[in-house]
Amino acid sequence: MGLWARWRATALSAIAPPSAARRAGWPLWRKCCVCALERTRSPAYLLAVGVVLLLGVCVLLLPEQLAAAQPSPAEEEASEVTLLIWTHPFWEYRQLPDCLKLQQIQGCTLTDDARAYPLADAVLVHHREVATGEVDLPVEPRPPRQKWIWMNYESPTHTRGLWQLEGVFNLTMSYRTDSDIFLPYGYLTPRGLQGPFAQPLSRSLRSPRRGLVSWVISNWSESHARVAFYHQLRRYIPIDVFGGAGHPLPKGAGSVVQLLRGYKFYLAMENSQHTDYITEKLWNAVAAGTVPVVLGPSRKNYERFLPPDAFIHVEDFPTARHLARYLLMLSRNPARMKRHLSWRGGYSLHQPTFWEEHYCTACRAVRKRRGRTDEVADLSGWFLS
Repeated sequence: MGLWARWRATALSAIAPPSAARRAGWPLWRKCCVCALERTRSPAYLLAVGVVLLLGVCVLLLPEQLAAAQPSPAEEEASEVTLLIWTHPFWEYRQLPDCLKLQQIQGCTLTDDARAYPLADAVLVHHREVATGEVDLPVEPRPPRQKWIWMNYESPTHTRGLWQLEGVFNLTMSYRTDSDIFLPYGYLTPRGLQGPFAQPLSRSLRSPRRGLVSWVISNWSESHARVAFYHQLRRYIPIDVFGGAGHPLPKGAGSVVQLLRGYKFYLAMENSQHTDYITEKLWNAVAAGTVPVVLGPSRKNYERFLPPDAFIHVEDFPTARHLARYLLMLSRNPARMKRHLSWRGGYSLHQPTFWEEHYCTACRAVRKRRGRTDEVADLSGWFLS
């Protein structure tokens, strides 16, 4: 007799139904169970009964588990936090937002009153003002369990003084995807899942687009790779330059996006090339329906934020002349141009509002990390990598 056969015989004998005399005084539910056992003693039946019983236990416990996962009213009240904005970035004062109205975030109180420091759950410090010595860090020792957040949206090339801040902060906030609090200059969401402030993207270029290539730049430096590349590209293709280094920009909110809508291509070239450093230059082009020609981090890095055909990377071509030929070919071939536009119908674009959305995002992160005392031990090593 095999192992399975011996086990089956032993198991079935152990659950053999009792005699009719013993059943007489049993309740109805117990009689029904015995009848069911008498009708079938197959292993499959026993397995099915076991599964049903297990599912029954899970269903009974599930409401309790869900209730335990939900915060009680007392816990919800305790999760309310106060975030102190140590300095307004670049000393540009803006009224602090209501996070409940802006992003439906409850329990967040924002203040820029330094007198609230002893009671603040977290302090948000913008790097530029501290690094330049225009403002000092908050006084030590900090209140128990208070978190200090390092916020910076400049590239590593334009971020100095990091070595002075080692071991000072508890959380990082930047455009880097590996930040403790990640909020980029812009991002795409699938159509239908977008938030209330996301902008659905159209599939095609809005006509008329009489211009071919445009570039908006204010920080002109001959040492920048983008300026060197511009000098090469303009030898083969016309480029309209706007901003401090070119034609004046039209005034008013959204003027850059409106300007780009008159062009087929836009040079979305960053002032320096670093991991995840992809600024509003790219997202303004996306919002305008203009195909961005990018110079920044690698193509692989851009593809973390965009579909592969959503942009043209200068590194895809051996020379500026080859790129110019490709742009001219696309401008004369609408069918080929669709390759860089057809993806848009499935997405919406969100460009966070500086700095209101950043404050609320930071406050929400602090609420989720109450009680944790993390420390950013190697700020410069991480950000300069």
